[in-house]
Amino acid sequence: MIINRILSYFTLSLISISALFISCGKTTVENFRELSGGIKGGGTYRTNELENIRSLDPVGINDVVSHHVAHQIYDNLFDLDSNLKLVPMLAESYKVSEDGTTYTFKIRQGVYFHDNKCFPDGKGREVTAEDVKYSFDRICDPRTGSKTFNYFVNYVVGAREYYDGISEALKNEQSPKLKGVSGYKAKGKYEFEIKLIQPFAPFIYYTTLASTYVVPKEAVVMYGQDFFQNPVGTGPFIFGDWKPDFELNLHRNPNYWMKDEHGNQLPYVDNIKFSFLKDNSQQLLEFKNGNLDECYRIPNEIFKEVVNENKELTPGWSQFVLQRVPTLAIQYYGMLVTSDLFKDKRVRQAINYAIDRDKIVRFVLNGQGYMGAVYGIVPPSMTNYDVEKIDGYEFNLQKAKDLMAEAGYPDGKGFPELSLQINAGGDRNIQIAEAIQAMLKEIGITMKLEIVQFAQHLDNIDAGKAPFYRLGWIGDYPDPENFLNLYYGKNVPADPNAISPINSTRYKNEKFDEIFEEALRTIDEKKRYELYQKAEQIAVSDAPMMYIYYDEDYLLLQPHVRGIKLDPMHRVNFRHLWLDK
Repeated sequence: MIINRILSYFTLSLISISALFISCGKTTVENFRELSGGIKGGGTYRTNELENIRSLDPVGINDVVSHHVAHQIYDNLFDLDSNLKLVPMLAESYKVSEDGTTYTFKIRQGVYFHDNKCFPDGKGREVTAEDVKYSFDRICDPRTGSKTFNYFVNYVVGAREYYDGISEALKNEQSPKLKGVSGYKAKGKYEFEIKLIQPFAPFIYYTTLASTYVVPKEAVVMYGQDFFQNPVGTGPFIFGDWKPDFELNLHRNPNYWMKDEHGNQLPYVDNIKFSFLKDNSQQLLEFKNGNLDECYRIPNEIFKEVVNENKELTPGWSQFVLQRVPTLAIQYYGMLVTSDLFKDKRVRQAINYAIDRDKIVRFVLNGQGYMGAVYGIVPPSMTNYDVEKIDGYEFNLQKAKDLMAEAGYPDGKGFPELSLQINAGGDRNIQIAEAIQAMLKEIGITMKLEIVQFAQHLDNIDAGKAPFYRLGWIGDYPDPENFLNLYYGKNVPADPNAISPINSTRYKNEKFDEIFEEALRTIDEKKRYELYQKAEQIAVSDAPMMYIYYDEDYLLLQPHVRGIKLDPMHRVNFRHLWLDK
């Protein structure tokens, strides 16, 4: 009965929203062309993001929404396919020295940057190894506002010196002495070398990170601080225009270097149009009305109307295509361990024991989740990693109460009110927060919600201004290190006022770091994963996070959509997308 009321309201909303789509959009005649292999080229693909873009400058990207757009504009040295296997992109190949410390990349010839006024004649020039070095140097330059510098400064020769040298020079109002990271070298026009301090088994995956997209210096210099909204890359689509909160348009790169197995030049479609409806229900109704070609996420309120118990589409939705996959992702609440609220480990543990994760998945998410996060931070979908060896947090209300009493807060008496910072635009995140609000009440903890815009949400977390916050972590690559890195003490800056975008709980444990570092030096996967598990158990026991659930993604597609496959990391790739119209 409540669902029917909700749907009636949503239907009324749809009328006004659809009118908005029609009135604000331009009527275009789409031309399609026949390609080899029975594929059709042309058309505009219409997709939606529920949150805003933070940046389109690679060094400023550490959120999935920005990555979804940027991945169409830029190329990495390597990418991951839908099975999370490495695919050569700007690097044709690579080799690693016997001691595991030197990576040499052969740069693909004949790849050109997008045409742009930043170049002398407006024509994009060929990419060289110098461009790769420049792009990697930017990650370790504090002047860029880099969000992923910690991935590199701990492992690449000279990266820490470069980062710290510039930071010190800026503090003293001097010019930096170092001109780049010594461990990055352009050896000729088409060879790029990276030297590591010591062997680091997962390092090749770092070349797939959003921050390593290759950019031309000319564009960064011309656009300056506005480069984040004037991106120039080598990718399949060229940036068109961006109206924040409304839409962003990309156009086919006619000079893209990649071809398919039939000899067709990629990409197939002419345009990608991103809209930014923040309400998931509105997004779904726009999809059903034919104004969107895909719908990522299904509103909890009507999930069971769309998907049955067998996780297949119900008769009323069977005209569409459903893709689903357990994701390499976890949803959690972070606790800033340096704050007075969360300095006591027993409080953090109590909060974890107080949460009935199974109830959240079954009744709040209506089954739209893989399972409650009763183990640790590494999801069960991580290949070859046995999460069941991690002793995590099953719901235990009495244990939670006992721990609060041991910490000096019997029945929560004397414990301050918690303020959970949560981003706007995530309906199910708010529903989960309201359920957790009630669960924490059972141990005497009062929690209020502070809803802020997504970009500000991330900025506050990075700066340590949000003691209690909601985040989700989607793997950047398929290695447990990418999740456990969120606990690594060396990712926490010595200056408490500096940003800490990776380890945002600012958790430190020397024993964890010791075992984690040993794992990173271990090439054998089985032994490395055993060390990861030992390290993870230490962090999970210290509970710097409240683990909520491991995610499962659902993607609805119009029946004419081809060439899209949902992967466990939700890496959006429109290179092989085409429309069968």
